[in-house]
Amino acid sequence: MINPITFDSPTDSLDVESLKKAIAYKLMFAIGKDASVANEKDWADATFLAIRDRMVERWMQTTRAQYSQDVKRVYYLSMEFLIGRALGNALLALNLQEPVRQALDEMGIDLDDLLKEEPDAALGNGGLGRLAACFLDSMATLGVPGFGYGIRYQFGMFKQRIIEGKQVEAPDTWLGSVNVLDFPRDEVCFRVRFGGRVEQEGSKIYWLDTQHDVLAVAHDIIIPGYDTIATNTLRLWTARSTREINLSKFNEGDYFSAVAEKNVSENVSRVLYPDDSTYSGKELRLRQEYFFCSASLQDILHRYKLTHETLEHLPEKIAIHLNDTHPVLAIPELMRLLLDEYGLDWDTAWGYTSKIFSYTNHTLMSEALECWPVDMLGRLLPRHLRIIFDINERFLKEVEAKFPGDHDLLRHVSLIEEGGERKVRMAYLAVVASHKVNGVSELHSELMKTSIFADFARIYPDRFTNVTNGVTPRRWLALANPALSELIDGAIGRTWRVRLDELAELRDKVDYPQFVEAFQAAKHANKERLARYVARTLGGVINPDALFDVQVKRIHEYKRQLLNVLHVITRYNRIIKHPEKHFQPRVVIFAGKAASAYRTAKMIIQLINDVGVKINNDPRVGDKLKVVFIPNYSVSLAEIIMPAADLSEQISTAGTEASGTGNMKFALNGALTIGTLDGANVEIQDAVGADNIFIFGQTADEVETRRKNGYNPREIYETNRELREVLNQLANGFFSPQEPERYRFLFDVLVNWGDHYQLLADYQSYIDTQDRVDAVYAKPDVWAKKAILNVAGMGRFSSDRTIAEYAERIWRTPSVKL
Repeated sequence: MINPITFDSPTDSLDVESLKKAIAYKLMFAIGKDASVANEKDWADATFLAIRDRMVERWMQTTRAQYSQDVKRVYYLSMEFLIGRALGNALLALNLQEPVRQALDEMGIDLDDLLKEEPDAALGNGGLGRLAACFLDSMATLGVPGFGYGIRYQFGMFKQRIIEGKQVEAPDTWLGSVNVLDFPRDEVCFRVRFGGRVEQEGSKIYWLDTQHDVLAVAHDIIIPGYDTIATNTLRLWTARSTREINLSKFNEGDYFSAVAEKNVSENVSRVLYPDDSTYSGKELRLRQEYFFCSASLQDILHRYKLTHETLEHLPEKIAIHLNDTHPVLAIPELMRLLLDEYGLDWDTAWGYTSKIFSYTNHTLMSEALECWPVDMLGRLLPRHLRIIFDINERFLKEVEAKFPGDHDLLRHVSLIEEGGERKVRMAYLAVVASHKVNGVSELHSELMKTSIFADFARIYPDRFTNVTNGVTPRRWLALANPALSELIDGAIGRTWRVRLDELAELRDKVDYPQFVEAFQAAKHANKERLARYVARTLGGVINPDALFDVQVKRIHEYKRQLLNVLHVITRYNRIIKHPEKHFQPRVVIFAGKAASAYRTAKMIIQLINDVGVKINNDPRVGDKLKVVFIPNYSVSLAEIIMPAADLSEQISTAGTEASGTGNMKFALNGALTIGTLDGANVEIQDAVGADNIFIFGQTADEVETRRKNGYNPREIYETNRELREVLNQLANGFFSPQEPERYRFLFDVLVNWGDHYQLLADYQSYIDTQDRVDAVYAKPDVWAKKAILNVAGMGRFSSDRTIAEYAERIWRTPSVKL
């Protein structure tokens, strides 16, 4: 074994003069620019490279400790890692914000300007990916030996532009010419196979004649822990063709065909979530999921074998966590590797597999629980389909033994859906193969056991548990909200960054007028920052003294942005009809992307913008009401919006949102929640107090009862005068006079086609609760005290607590000793 090199590293020097030299050195020798011609992007890259050097030694020290202690590693598989900008987070983790700021200032460079130069890493879309990023941060901070696995998307999902009110998708070219974020590992390369056929000789099964194989090449990103040496890795895979170019075709002049195979192969890691409304889109999505699962499993076993001669300790040294259903193909892939490559018998391989995997479910909606057509799976992954059938056969025999004669149960829990087109139920496979299955809020975990997995809860009553989500306080308060962070530091010290429950001490501050006033000033400064951003990017003027009412998240019918719009129109109608009345000035802010093939969600975006045009240009309204849609929602944009919010809209239909983490981030930044008793809203209410949150609408049980008893939204439409007026305005083109029928579809969805998410059932309760919001906001000190109590109640919602629960109860992984 080669001994590690030891030397006195210049990266140990963290004083301002050393940092200046390090940045200048990187600018010249890594970026290749002289200071006289370098632009801000060059300076930003040089600064990040200098700081990255200071993380590398910690990274290597942590890795050596993990190997020497032979720790059990957690491998977190996720299709998304929405990590945001890395430089600011690295400076925070290393406590280098002020030294670097001073070093750059002495060189005539502004750090804040440099931070804006870094693009958001386009590795995710929404809450799923951001949660994974928070978890990686907490694993490193707590010293949990963690390793993230995902795909290094070339273009991410898409860059959202709003043109004439409509969402227009453009490629998100986030990878620049100089890539400073990750370390390419060309030597870490695995072949991922597709197609072919399965042949059996005796007890041995062979996967033969595969086609369009792809090479998975690793890129590593450093994940630093906060104020600790502990540092983990996010390994992302990029697809590379097994054949760079067909020289014969090139020499014949057929240049397009010469590179066609390369382009097809590399499409696998090209775009996050390709449009899967077509067969080819679904197939590409399936290829993506298997691509990263196969590469990750091959890498995990390769790493294990470096320090272990046999596989007998595999479950003691490896924990693989599936972040939703996208990585579930890792289960048959591990079985394939153990059976076909390592020669284990079925019972031993399955015994290892069922101890290694754990699974987090993130949704109760059946349409989001992936099911792959048997024909497609059999064509692309014939060996894996055979393994899934074998797992299913053994599982159904187990169920039959436990519940003899219950043929309905067998049909309900089969991994293969037989009705119509035969499909493989991936969520069911995850439940059968995992030793623990968790939901992400107390309500969601309970509903999971009584709805989508009710039959499995009968079979495996001890398999299901809850681990409520959390968010990292480092990014979502310390980094995003320096004004409030500084105030909290002065009041209770700085250690809340790693012990968020210390925020409870702020409850004692609500009776101190000086603290309340400082809290209000911090909020106002954040609102001014957002107002400047809106003016600079959209050209609109919003009043920081108005109530900032914010709903930012993925655009989806169940998240009910449309209900928010119904309130906006109701408010507008009241202002026009009663010009003599006082109305609390309000700015309603939306942001979020709709999936490119999701027609209704894209229509809702257009409606928001059409309503905004009408209201914002009506002189009768003035500053009483403004509507703003901020395009291209991202982590860095959330860091500006969330600290500025007064009111956080968490208004999903009760029983549909698994947890939510936006609700936690808003409350942590001093926003009051208006929401249903859905997801983590239930636990937030318990934490902050029922008097400090605005709850409205039906419970999950009431939603289900109404659905079972026959819900008639037209009856509500006909009996509620204000609602009827609002919906008629949608139907008759009031907000789209150039195209009167534009929103007739939305009218029909709500009134004539069942209103699946029960917006009309919750409308009046929502409107009445918004009136209560106005009444409380009219008393600034009362509102501020409620906001402070929201911040004080957020201690439970740290991702550090979440990861500590996973490590202790599910992964059984101790921290590495450093």
